[in-house]
Amino acid sequence: MRILSSIRDGVYGSRRRERPGAGEATPPGRAPEAEPHAIDIENHLDSMPGADHLNWRTSIVDLMTLIGVDSSLEAREALAQELGYDGPLDGSREMDNWLHARVMADLAGQGGTVPPELSS
Repeated sequence: MRILSSIRDGVYGSRRRERPGAGEATPPGRAPEAEPHAIDIENHLDSMPGADHLNWRTSIVDLMTLIGVDSSLEAREALAQELGYDGPLDGSREMDNWLHARVMADLAGQGGTVPPELSS
């Protein structure tokens, strides 16, 4: 999940910690990594430079632009494939709305607080 990871990194930065996968053990002498720190996604993104000029709350293109991730049609098509979108990969409003909702839901699943209206 290359593009989704870039989005997570763009939002969480150093706050994000990967959880060990199933069956992975923590190396001896090393403490388990902490869960991702919960952050208020809405306030965090609003505080980023340029947020006041972008409609990141409803636009996947603006969200990706805000956090410095390639928002081209090709990148969105790749993201749609990563996330299992089964509609046409055409940059349509339907595809972009689906991507936005899935990305917001993923951010919430990674420890972020996302208002319900942003992930539906």
